Amino acid sequence: MSVNFRLPGPTPLPPQVTEALGREMIAHRGPAFRSLYHETLRLARELHRTDGDVLTWAASGSAGWEVAIVNLLSPGDLVLAAVNGNFGERFARVAKEFDLDVRRIEAPWGQPLRPEALASALDEHGDVKAVLLVHNETSTGVTNPLRALAGAVRDHGALTIVDAVSSAGALPLEMDDWGLDFVFSGSQKAWMCPPGLLIAAVGPRAWAAQERSRYPRFFWDMKESKTMADQGMTPTTPPLSMIYAYRTALEMIASEGIENVWQRHRELGAITRAGVRAAGLQLFAHEGSESNSVTAFHPPEGVTASEMLAMLREDYGVEAQGGQAHLVERLIRIGHLGWVNEQEMGAATAAIGESARRLSTNSQNSAIAS
Repeated sequence: MSVNFRLPGPTPLPPQVTEALGREMIAHRGPAFRSLYHETLRLARELHRTDGDVLTWAASGSAGWEVAIVNLLSPGDLVLAAVNGNFGERFARVAKEFDLDVRRIEAPWGQPLRPEALASALDEHGDVKAVLLVHNETSTGVTNPLRALAGAVRDHGALTIVDAVSSAGALPLEMDDWGLDFVFSGSQKAWMCPPGLLIAAVGPRAWAAQERSRYPRFFWDMKESKTMADQGMTPTTPPLSMIYAYRTALEMIASEGIENVWQRHRELGAITRAGVRAAGLQLFAHEGSESNSVTAFHPPEGVTASEMLAMLREDYGVEAQGGQAHLVERLIRIGHLGWVNEQEMGAATAAIGESARRLSTNSQNSAIAS
């Protein structure tokens, strides 16, 4: 049975990317790499919709939390962490570990963050240096209204630091037009590559903040990364195979057209939600804030997420994922980002519908028997 791999990440690899991963090594300080890296970063800037800088590190997307903090802030700085899911929680926890003065603005898991609430919190807390935002909360399938949230932050004068791990390359994201200062993501989601590459887009206000930061840094020093990137190189040995893959994936996205990619994800999100609803299952995200890259829903009543995931995997070849934290057994999450089409999502939602019917019947029979 072939696997319909529908995790929110990592995501399936296109054949072109798989082929690129197998390329032979080249001199990472030679002209061939300089040309490759210059072109990779040019495409990355185009797809982030920025005239600023895009930098990469050999790391997972989660490293972006630390890169942002040690480059843009200083110990004791007041920051506002916007939390409405597990990745917002993690961002806030990392900030606290670095001795930042972390204040929280929260929305219930499944609900979006409200721009007006953020504006009020900024006024209440005063000299906020930065707001830590998650664009697309992978743990709940909620997309936060980033453009409006960033507008509130900009009006206050703080930095907008964005975790875009499950949104960049899938959902509309306008680095320059929305006034975003630092946006990071990981290679393993909508960028259609394996895990292993951190990508960060850096705006002019972030560079000004970097000059004031008092954190020590070496590997994560974005000033050094930019100095080398301007020369077509990286400060340390680059992950060559990942750069090959990322360059290839960027070319594929650019060829399709980033706005067409966004529209394809809108359509895939709508197909997935319709299929889940047709199965009689309840979506977790508040209406109007549903993500077009990952959908979260409740399993049938009396059924755990583990039970449904096992049936999807073993009987239908659909690999999905459960919830996180307190929702680990209460949510199923299914990814529809990156290299995916309508046929695959149709097959996945059909399997969800059939497994939901079977599991509901089994649950009812067990209740009667007991």
